[in-house]
Amino acid sequence: MEKLYVIKVGGNIIDDPLALSAFLKDFASVYEKKILVHGGGKLATKLADQLGVPQKLIEGRRITDAETLKLITMVYAGYINKNIVVQLQAHSCQAIGICGADGNLILAHKRNHPTIDYGYVGDIDRVSADRFIQLLTLGFIPVIAPLTHDGKGSLLNTNADTIAQEISKSMSASFDVTLIYSFEKSGVLTNADDDRTVIDNINPESYRELKEKKLIFAGMIPKLDNAFRALDHGVKQVIVGKAEHLRQLIVNAAGTKITNET
Repeated sequence: MEKLYVIKVGGNIIDDPLALSAFLKDFASVYEKKILVHGGGKLATKLADQLGVPQKLIEGRRITDAETLKLITMVYAGYINKNIVVQLQAHSCQAIGICGADGNLILAHKRNHPTIDYGYVGDIDRVSADRFIQLLTLGFIPVIAPLTHDGKGSLLNTNADTIAQEISKSMSASFDVTLIYSFEKSGVLTNADDDRTVIDNINPESYRELKEKKLIFAGMIPKLDNAFRALDHGVKQVIVGKAEHLRQLIVNAAGTKITNET
């Protein structure tokens, strides 16, 4: 099958103009079909403070009330998304900036939690793989902002790692999919403050051992859980690593490779 790279860029890279510019130049040079999913960075929080919109996080997850939803839509699907698109166009990359609501690409429902009201936070129900395939066939490179919709007129703030995972799963029936999570770290680390402690390979058995020994810092666990869910649904491999090393990540020469192989 034809190769497809689903690449998520996030973390501090979104807030660093030089690092983001270098990453996008490398992304544009990837020859194979590709989809880019981006996070929101810290701009939304900064603007919320300036505008006096209170922000609340629970276990690192943003509670998205109606005012926050307006703000993150402007920031995520507006400035950040279009800034990425225009930089890719400068590298002759025919990027098209969209979110899950466009073309009914990603349908979700409002998160239902027994004790926490997350507000307008979405959990994904369906990805329209056929429409992504149509965009790719026409030569477009989808650049996805982390917003979905519920089909009833509401936008939903949705985790970008999860969006990348769900897109990868949905496309695996038609492509040989590699999912890449790129951010400011060199991979999955046993010491979050030391980039030299990269774990080269992780499989289900070693992942269990790493968690039992508490050798993986808490913020990485949701990303790895997403990775294994993708692998369980047909994605060939998942790679986690530094955005500035994208060329090496593509050829498995850097970062952490995650597979179901024992």
